[in-house]
Amino acid sequence: MRKIYSWSLAIGLSLATGLLVLLTFSSAMASAGEVATYTIADPTGDWGFPSPYAHDSRGPGYMRMSFIFDTLIWKDDSGYFPALAENWHMEGDEVCVFQLRDDVTWHDGVKFTADDVVFTIDYTKEHPYQWVDNRIVDQAEKLDDYAVKLYLSEPYAPFVDEVAGTLPILPRHVWEGVDDPENFRDQEALTGTGPYTLDVDDYDKAQGTYRYRAYEGYYQEAPRVEEVIFVKVPRETAAAALTQGDVNAVGIEPEMRDLLGGFDILASSANGWNYKLMINHQKWPMSEKKFRQALAYAIDREQLVDIVGRCHGLIGSQGGIPPYSSWYNPDIEQYEHDPVKAKELLSEAGYDGEEVELLIMGGRVEYERLGELIREDLEKVGINVNLRIMDPKTVDSKVNEWDFDLAVSGHGGALGDPNFLAKMNTGWGFNSDRYTADEELNDLLEAQVRESDRDDRRDLIDKAQVLYAEDVPALILYYPEWFWAHDGEVDLYYTMDGVANGIPIPLNMMSFVG
Repeated sequence: MRKIYSWSLAIGLSLATGLLVLLTFSSAMASAGEVATYTIADPTGDWGFPSPYAHDSRGPGYMRMSFIFDTLIWKDDSGYFPALAENWHMEGDEVCVFQLRDDVTWHDGVKFTADDVVFTIDYTKEHPYQWVDNRIVDQAEKLDDYAVKLYLSEPYAPFVDEVAGTLPILPRHVWEGVDDPENFRDQEALTGTGPYTLDVDDYDKAQGTYRYRAYEGYYQEAPRVEEVIFVKVPRETAAAALTQGDVNAVGIEPEMRDLLGGFDILASSANGWNYKLMINHQKWPMSEKKFRQALAYAIDREQLVDIVGRCHGLIGSQGGIPPYSSWYNPDIEQYEHDPVKAKELLSEAGYDGEEVELLIMGGRVEYERLGELIREDLEKVGINVNLRIMDPKTVDSKVNEWDFDLAVSGHGGALGDPNFLAKMNTGWGFNSDRYTADEELNDLLEAQVRESDRDDRRDLIDKAQVLYAEDVPALILYYPEWFWAHDGEVDLYYTMDGVANGIPIPLNMMSFVG
């Protein structure tokens, strides 16, 4: 059973976003508790304390938090729909007005109002939230108890995706006295407006388990699943756990599909997720563009898809935007495997055999196999590689601190609004290249978010892809095809353009509501 929508649309386009400017929503109520318990297997387990400031920086951490905290706008498999904002519209290119719902309560019974939205904007400016850069918002103004006006400093095309649809709204009465949000881990830190609550005792960091309980006062619909539980299950035994009825949903390897014929299978190659070779372009010899180009020619990415991806995936587009995106530019250098060309570029770069360290995330077979194949390819062209396997969070930390040469990583987010290219290139997170050496590239990426004309914006994005491909600030290895298996108790789906600003995980919290 899926949620049932009744839509009333007033058609209009915002010059800044090109999105629907007025959208009202009502939902048919579903009866609560149709499913007593729904258990999801996760091979990693712990993704952090699920408050906005303490969850892990990767997508699964955000997903754990999203069951508890709402945003102004949300998405399902069809597109945007109102969450805490009943409707919204743009006034020109730089002002967005949100009419808020007046029937929402926080989990502790306090009424949600415009004061909470204004507080959240101000608080996250003082204490930046890792998933949203809201510096584009100059001011948040309360119009009345259930209306807010956000003033942008300039037109910002991805505003709905990156701010309104991703920023969790905080309860002012809980957070206004919190000076150290990352270490605020009391029960009050888990006070949201979302469909589920979680007691601090229902989160076990060591075991990697989370037990969410339905919030019967949820404003959208009464959750139809009473409890949603995440448990740590090794990848190699996850399918068996599903067939034995121990769990309801698991991510699976491609070859497991034929063995799970009685289960629903979700497959997606257009999921915005990519394996990347992160490159420390601040350090010799990686600082030389020709050395980075040599890396691109040396690595046989088709072989990576065939061996690691079991022939399920697409070779990475070195322009940074996947070929399944409507913003993809095919007229760029794609660096087909060419060891001879790689050796020529290494010579031109002045590389003379210095050891290069390659960091790999341990405990993940696909990463370790990628590392082995990449090392083999690089050594064939004369690059001396020291392969080191480390804990995944240690690799992320070392990359973030520039304490590395090369690292095999991966992340989602290459979906929806093409501004993900800018975030991938110059953002501040662990999965960003943080590449500022090419002023022309960064000028293009800054200009495209202010461009309201889609054709003109496309021209800017096309040019940026050409320069990104030429500079190789990181190497896009390949886009894997992912598979999930589940028992059909809940209608799982891939969210349009990913949860929030691009998370490619089919566990949208609305699947458990309606």
